Amino acid sequence: MAEHRDAPASISPERRPQFGSDVIVDLLHASGIEYAACNPGATFRGLHDSIVNYGNNRMPELIECCHEEISVAIAHGYAKATGNTMAALIHNIVGLQHASMAIFNAWCDRAPVLTLGATGPMDTDLRRPWIDWIHTALVQGNLVRDFVKWDDQPHTVANVPESFLRALRIAQTDPQGPVYVCYDAGLQEEVLAAPTALPDLQRYAPPASPQAHPEALEHAAELLANADYPVIIADLMGRHPEAVDTLVQLAECLACPVIDRGGRFNFPNAHPLHFSDAADEVLPQADVVLALDVLDLFGALGSVDKATRLFRPAIAPQTQVIHITMGDMFVRSWASDYERLPTVDLPITADTAVALPTLLTLCQECLPASAASQRASRADQLAQRHAALRQQWQQHAQQARHERPIAVSTATAEIWEVIKNEDWVLVNNAVGAWTRRLWQWDHPGCHLGSSGGAGLGYGLGAALGGVLGHRNSGKLCINLQADGDLLFTPSALWTAAHHRLPLLVVMFNNRSYYNSEEHALELARLRERPRARAGIGTRLDDPPVNFAQMTQAFGLYGEGPIETADAIRPALERALRVVKEEGRLALVDIVMQAR
Repeated sequence: MAEHRDAPASISPERRPQFGSDVIVDLLHASGIEYAACNPGATFRGLHDSIVNYGNNRMPELIECCHEEISVAIAHGYAKATGNTMAALIHNIVGLQHASMAIFNAWCDRAPVLTLGATGPMDTDLRRPWIDWIHTALVQGNLVRDFVKWDDQPHTVANVPESFLRALRIAQTDPQGPVYVCYDAGLQEEVLAAPTALPDLQRYAPPASPQAHPEALEHAAELLANADYPVIIADLMGRHPEAVDTLVQLAECLACPVIDRGGRFNFPNAHPLHFSDAADEVLPQADVVLALDVLDLFGALGSVDKATRLFRPAIAPQTQVIHITMGDMFVRSWASDYERLPTVDLPITADTAVALPTLLTLCQECLPASAASQRASRADQLAQRHAALRQQWQQHAQQARHERPIAVSTATAEIWEVIKNEDWVLVNNAVGAWTRRLWQWDHPGCHLGSSGGAGLGYGLGAALGGVLGHRNSGKLCINLQADGDLLFTPSALWTAAHHRLPLLVVMFNNRSYYNSEEHALELARLRERPRARAGIGTRLDDPPVNFAQMTQAFGLYGEGPIETADAIRPALERALRVVKEEGRLALVDIVMQAR
């Protein structure tokens, strides 16, 4: 993930705003906003014109979409790929309702998305009959207020700069999240009587991130340094790439296993202390747990029986828990995305990227020399177990090679063989843990995490946002795409074709909304009812979707369905050539097992 770039210092001297929407474009340009995704709408026709004519469609460049959920998902993926903010333009009430699911995803995923809405003229004398009335709200931000960090609707052009700068600052301040600013169509189209001067944007930058309380950090270091078996859990910590190397050093210093929850890239998966897929082995042994930006800490410290819904703790009652997070500063009442309240012995409010270097130094200073051999022995045992697990997963993929439908592990292994020598980024991952088990995740930004809100329709849009973030970088962007998720937003393929966005899409096609089918199977088992009916209302096989033909209909490369393991690699190699040599999206549809 790239660091946030400095904004352009000034506007071109020959460019002078004539309309209210020109001022908004000047602010977007001065703030370094590269792209604005949109499905066109009449309420922001003024802003649309200003972007393409006054701003020459540069900084921002319009990314045309066929659905507002795609627009916001693109901005969401872009934010995670670059660390920068992108705009999404949302057409009045109807567009905002379409966009709301994607905004909720960004909220749960703590992604700084700048959503700019529009509404019909608030001056009723300026409204067209019917359409401007039914598409104008009072106040439009009410629709999403419970899952954005801030919303506003400036009333005059003079109010626009402060409103815009506050929105951008709030979005980019940790904990980050989406914001919504709504512009009256009349305000956008207002003729300026006098030039509107922009303030010095550098004086409105986000504040420095907070450090932890010194005594709390000292206490945390003492607990960790004197623990018999410390364990670290990380989730969103990797949103700041510089924190990853510090975490590696801390884990090596303490000789402790690390569980990466995958909200972002937090820890190299080939490192001998990586134990994300063996949490049930290491957590019961822990006497101290250090949690770093863990969204669902309660869930991370145990498991729930799917049938009974009963929680089983994975740690002992006497285990000491430390949590460094800013999560308590990001709680709303409408949706319980803050999860169940966990027991924490030492809660610390701080930015992990700021707190971890200090914690590492403190741990190094207070580690007892007498326990050096114990730490060395623990590190050796963990390394052996880590290596055994990696070998076990590779053997599983190989042994499952002849299964039909194709095993997810086998397909994931074949994909790795094709892309392992490329400079790749996993911009969306629908196959779960198998990529982490079989691929080499070794540097920040090599994967972008999940949707956050688990709203279907996220995958392809967010993947295209990742492509935009890495445009002209030479990186190969890979989307392991779920079939049901793509059927929510298939028109994202048109955006990929229109804007020439190179992306390798591998369809994880189990021909089912399997999460629901799995629940149906479990309930049928518990209630002693026919399991054969679990596919009613959940399967996607009558008729099966031909995703290759769907992709071809948009003028892109599509191949499949692939139904044998031996056919995977040649198909992927052909698709990879299209992506690299022609700069186009290429999709390979693989029919896989449900899990």
